[in-house]
Amino acid sequence: MKPALRVMLCDDAGERFFGEGPCRLLHLIEETGSLRSAAQSMEMAYTKALHLLRRAEAVLGFAFTRRTIGGRGGGGSVLTDEAKEFMQR
Repeated sequence: MKPALRVMLCDDAGERFFGEGPCRLLHLIEETGSLRSAAQSMEMAYTKALHLLRRAEAVLGFAFTRRTIGGRGGGGSVLTDEAKEFMQR
């Protein structure tokens, strides 16, 4: 037998909005510099990944990423200072 402990955050209505998945997604965004790449490596649809982040951002009241639109130099995502601080807690 191996004990396992999972931590998740719930909003005031008791709905889960942050857990292992979104946390892993943020770490992968930090590694890859891209929400799309992070979602692909988790075998998750980009739209689902974006929804997870937007839901958590709405509840917590701050943005997790700064996104730049693609184009000649390519787009990408970087974690905000608030996101980095949140992940260290």
